[in-house]
Amino acid sequence: MSVTANISLIRERIAAAARRAGRSPDDITLMAVSKTHPPESIREAYDAGVRVFGENRVQEFAGKVDALRGLRDCEWHLIGHLQTNKSAKAVELFHSLDSVDSLKLAEKLDAAARKVGRTLPVLIEINVGGETAKSGVAPDSSALEELMIAAPRLESLSFRGLMTLPPWTDDPQDSRRYFRKLRDLRDTMAARKLPGVSLDELSMGMSQDFEVAVEEGSTCVRVGTAIFGERARG
Repeated sequence: MSVTANISLIRERIAAAARRAGRSPDDITLMAVSKTHPPESIREAYDAGVRVFGENRVQEFAGKVDALRGLRDCEWHLIGHLQTNKSAKAVELFHSLDSVDSLKLAEKLDAAARKVGRTLPVLIEINVGGETAKSGVAPDSSALEELMIAAPRLESLSFRGLMTLPPWTDDPQDSRRYFRKLRDLRDTMAARKLPGVSLDELSMGMSQDFEVAVEEGSTCVRVGTAIFGERARG
């Protein structure tokens, strides 16, 4: 199937999952994860109505950006782990940084955004599965508490919510408990009414489990393979 046909089918599946959960499909953003895919494929997704795209690496996207400048009203999100020494370039290239995983990184991003006079929306990445190979802060960690307490002084960052990547599984239902864990964490944090923190966004769900994520409250599903096909390796 074409990228256009894939997007149409995914939107139908998102809408059906939203209806099962008593939600409006309009409350869920479809992010096309365009990492490793060429500008031509991204343009096809754009022509099919997608306006939010996710990239994993600063340098890879920097190599595409000139070919994509004509696309209007797009949001480019960095969803992969970011090294602190690339903070300034990330602030230059991306509309949002969806994988903040330390206070040190948040401080670097805040300084870079302040330098260019902009406010950078960010999500905090939560390692819900406790996997050592993955980035993200633990749900009950002091690192998460440090980020929350620091938010009011990081005035050039806009804390918008949480993001997670649960442990891989062939059965989408196995992801449900992790999505619930993120939603419950968000609800607990929101109840504290911390200054400088908005937690409206829950970025969770990918090609294999986005319908379950929608049923559990996701506001943004990050879909790559189901849109573009298997990504290039290397």
